[in-house]
Amino acid sequence: MQDVLIVVFDGVQSLDVTGPLEVFAGANVGVPGSYRTRIGSVGKRAVVTSSGLTVLPDVDLAEVTHADLIVIPGGAGTRHGQDDVARWLRERAGTARRIMAVCTGAFILGDAGLLDGRQATTHWDHCAALARQHRTTRVDPEPIFVRDGNIATSAGVTAGIDLALALVEEDLGRRTALQIARHLVMFLKRPGGQRQFSVQLRAQLAERDPVREIQQYIMEHPDADLTMKALADRARLSERQFSRSFTKEVGVPPGRYVDQARLEAARRRLEDTRDGIEQVARACGYGTPEAMRRAFVKELGVAPLDYRERFRCAS
Repeated sequence: MQDVLIVVFDGVQSLDVTGPLEVFAGANVGVPGSYRTRIGSVGKRAVVTSSGLTVLPDVDLAEVTHADLIVIPGGAGTRHGQDDVARWLRERAGTARRIMAVCTGAFILGDAGLLDGRQATTHWDHCAALARQHRTTRVDPEPIFVRDGNIATSAGVTAGIDLALALVEEDLGRRTALQIARHLVMFLKRPGGQRQFSVQLRAQLAERDPVREIQQYIMEHPDADLTMKALADRARLSERQFSRSFTKEVGVPPGRYVDQARLEAARRRLEDTRDGIEQVARACGYGTPEAMRRAFVKELGVAPLDYRERFRCAS
């Protein structure tokens, strides 16, 4: 049995707490006695989450001398500083086998000195602040979770469930993790390298109509001619004007955006259909299965067939 301690404080995000809690509870259904999960706070005080939910902890943090896994959730409460939690974590970190932060819980890990010299992530909207406050931390705003040694950090809210599933898979195997994911009506887990910002979400960032229309066209027609010239002609701009405007408003160059859109379209087809690899490659603009395989290996570290095997939605 592994001891899991979830730390709470006023202003904590409730789903950052209950998401991992449900995952570990689900593991106990599949493999009874796998985890003992407790919720702790400073002084065993009741806390009020950012959504108004009152949580009654099981234990005073001062009484905890050991935990195999410490979970530090995020939430609005981290913006006001949690010095007492950070001090406790700094003192107890050496006794834990693994430490996991959800969302802005990464700031507490940083304040405890646990992210010094490490790679980490957090909610995309707070990555810049985390990098400013903890300059020796290599903050990556892209992935939904990052593991560096025994420290794991994740993006916002639901990414904590993905990370918890990854830890259960490591402990108890893929079958148990899959059973939990099915019970929660979700994929087994999104790969840690999957981006926080999908192509569809990026499409909401463009302010000018021509750029938004091009983004929509790319998403709906990944198999079309999406060269710079073709896209610029469609936007009725010169290639130079189009590239500059697109990059400024979307945050990535047009070519990179096309690559992301095609990869995302291919991932969805692999997850949701029984189309063959060659058919998926043609439909998503890769031309050949080998071109698609290279893109998957470069961006996700896995070949298309392996991706389908691991991440296809269980029907």
